Amino acid sequence: MFDYTLLAYLHLATVLPAFVLGTALLCWRQKGSPAHRRWGRCYMVLMLLTALLSLAMPARVGPALFGHFGFIHLLSVLVLYSVPQAWQAARQGRVRAHRSAMVSLYVGGLLVAGALAWMPGRMLHGWLFG
Repeated sequence: MFDYTLLAYLHLATVLPAFVLGTALLCWRQKGSPAHRRWGRCYMVLMLLTALLSLAMPARVGPALFGHFGFIHLLSVLVLYSVPQAWQAARQGRVRAHRSAMVSLYVGGLLVAGALAWMPGRMLHGWLFG
């Protein structure tokens, strides 16, 4: 449907601000403040968009299920699971569950997936290191 390069640019356009915002929110002093909740909603939307865009991008490294999905897509599924879990836990006042889901989202959805995106053979690696 979309060109792979366009999907990659759209993916970067959502994941980069999500990374900055997620880092800020994890370091935010006053959890639960109106600003934290507002920016947290933005972060969750960005992460959902990031995951959906990544699912549209076929795997280009390693084996692919149905000729499309690779192991890295499992992290997108983690995001699609963690965001609603984190949101529901926050709405119910389950702070520990919310924190756990948000840390899992940040580590798996941003740090691990980001590290894998820099691996040789991936488009980002080629862009940065030619």
